Amino acid sequence: MIPQFSADQLLVALDVDGTILHHDGHLTSRVADSITALRDAGAHIVIATGRSVVATMPIIEELGLVRRGSFAVCSNGAITIALDPEYAEGYEIIEAVTFDPRPAVELLRRARPDALVAVEEVGVGFKLSAPFPEGELQGDLRLVDDEELVAHPATRVTFRDPNGSAESFSELVDRIGLHGVNYAVGFTAWLDLAPEGVSKGSALEQVRRQLGVEPWCTVAVGDQRNDLEMLGWAARGVAMGQAPPEVIAAADETTAPVEEDGLAVLLEQVTADCISTITTQGD
Repeated sequence: MIPQFSADQLLVALDVDGTILHHDGHLTSRVADSITALRDAGAHIVIATGRSVVATMPIIEELGLVRRGSFAVCSNGAITIALDPEYAEGYEIIEAVTFDPRPAVELLRRARPDALVAVEEVGVGFKLSAPFPEGELQGDLRLVDDEELVAHPATRVTFRDPNGSAESFSELVDRIGLHGVNYAVGFTAWLDLAPEGVSKGSALEQVRRQLGVEPWCTVAVGDQRNDLEMLGWAARGVAMGQAPPEVIAAADETTAPVEEDGLAVLLEQVTADCISTITTQGD
C-alpha cells in the first residue's frame, strides 16, 4: 500500500523531456493541468532535468512554477536554482558544481574524433566544437577552438554523434573508462558528462533538506538513464512506460508512456490520494 500524505508534505521531482514533454517537444493540456492541480494543492513541484537553465526556464514559466520558495535542478544536478518572480529573470543560481573537462574530453575525442562537443556556459548557452543539429541546444551557441573548449571549469559537457546510437556510446564508455566525472547516455547518441558524484538525485537531496520535506514524502518521475539516481533517491520512483529496461528496473513502479500522458495518469492519482487523506483527517 502506498502511504498517503497531504500535498504540502510532498516533494514531487519531474523530468522534462519524455516525461512532461512529448518527444516532439509539445506539452499536452492534461499533463499541464495535472501539474497545476498538484501545485495548487500545495505540493513542492521541482523540475529536475538535464537541460540548461536557459532551456528549462520557459517550461517552468509555462507551468506557472516561478514561485517564491521554489527550486529547480538543471544540467543533471550540476545547477540548482531558486525561483522567485521578483528575481530579474525569475531565478537565481544558488549552486553550480564544476569540473575540469579537459581529461574526459580529450579521451573521448581520441576515441570518437567525429563526435560533436558542447560545453555549457551557465545562464548563457554553449561553446561548441562544431554545429549541433538545429533545435537540440538553446541559448547563445558559439564555435570555439579546441583549447577554448576545455579552458575553463564546466558544469556539463555533451557529446553528440548524429550518425551513431545510444548503444555505441554505451560501448565506448565501457571500453575506455571515464574517471573523475559522472556520465549518462541518452536515448539517442548523446552522452552527458557532469562533475563526479553529481546527479539529479544528489541535487534533489539538497533541495529536500532546504524545503524541510521528510525523505519518505518524495516522488520522482523520469524516463532516461540520467534519471536513475533520482528514481533511487525518491521514496516513490516512477518510470515512464517507454523508459529503457534498466530505468524501469530501477523504479518502484511504472506509469503509462509519455504518448499516453503517463505523467498525468500518475499525478492525478497522487492528487486524488492527497485529497482523500485530507478528507479522512477532517472526518
